[in-house]
Amino acid sequence: MGQVSVCRENDPVSFGEKLAGSTRFTALFDEGMALVNAAAAYLDGAGRVDVKRLDRTAALAYAVESMRLTTRLIQVASWLLLQRAVNHGELTRPEAAIEQKRIRLTKDDKVSPDDVLALLPLRLCRLIEASLRFQARVIHLDGQIYRGPGRRARSLQARSPVTRQIEAIEAAFAAGQGGGDLTSCRGRDCRTAS
Repeated sequence: MGQVSVCRENDPVSFGEKLAGSTRFTALFDEGMALVNAAAAYLDGAGRVDVKRLDRTAALAYAVESMRLTTRLIQVASWLLLQRAVNHGELTRPEAAIEQKRIRLTKDDKVSPDDVLALLPLRLCRLIEASLRFQARVIHLDGQIYRGPGRRARSLQARSPVTRQIEAIEAAFAAGQGGGDLTSCRGRDCRTAS
């Protein structure tokens, strides 16, 4: 009677990758693009009128914060488009990981102090806050996809100096020389059952 393994290899599930490849991502994508469009519409429309009513200090803060808002949303939109390209098969996840390094997602993106922000038009402040919240969600998801625990474990395992020895032992067992199957027990104390 052949040997049956009681253990199986468990790769951690990447919830970030699952979400990025799901229909929920479409809702996230649509939400992000709607935010981009809302900001563009405001800055090109009512924002031009609003800035003319501001004093010099507030107008300078408006210019700085509107530029930061635009930059933040361009980076978020780039990230969303990159994930959509993976979902549509235009890029592989490893190709996207290379491209993702060009996208700068940072948490600290407010320049002006709160007292100066209080001088800005309410609509701009709401767009800034919405963009910061959305960016935080994207940063969290990005971390799960590109720096999650499963990726770290696999990369550490690939760099391990004993990986070749383990693979040689697994190859010997697979060829029938060892009498059992250890391929599913990598990294654990597993036993084979008869």
